[in-house]
Amino acid sequence: MAKIIKVFKENIPTMRFIGKKYDNFGHWGEWWQNGWFDLLENSMGGTDKILSVWENGGGYIGVERRAEGQPFEYYIGMLTPKNTPVPAGFVSIDFENLSLGTCWIYGKENEVHDTSACKQMITENGMKIWQDENGAVWSFENCLCPRYTTPDENGNVILDYCYFVSE
Repeated sequence: MAKIIKVFKENIPTMRFIGKKYDNFGHWGEWWQNGWFDLLENSMGGTDKILSVWENGGGYIGVERRAEGQPFEYYIGMLTPKNTPVPAGFVSIDFENLSLGTCWIYGKENEVHDTSACKQMITENGMKIWQDENGAVWSFENCLCPRYTTPDENGNVILDYCYFVSE
């Protein structure tokens, strides 16, 4: 069974999310088939560009936007430096003056995607969940190499699950 092993606040610079918008989960296969992560990495000048401004950058992320009374939104893509050009056919969202509340979820790959306890753990650790001007909360799975991609000796991985939090 997966468990949260670490909760912390990450101070991050202004970043630009670049990706594609969906109305439900899934769609990861088309990203691999179409080479879209490679395209985004090339657009930002390589993952070293994001790693130079954010040590936990470079992950492929699934962003969730939730607000009461509004349709659920799901995006797949990457966080990039703030002035990264947006390729045709992609959307961008700039996240400015925010930090991240991050949970490390440790367990088998098929178990770590239960992120239901993260929001409470972040608030219990003194962080305030940020809401956009429409009252929406934004969060994302940050699938980092090697924490997420290389299982440890017990066959477990770590998924970073992040909420944008206010300063």
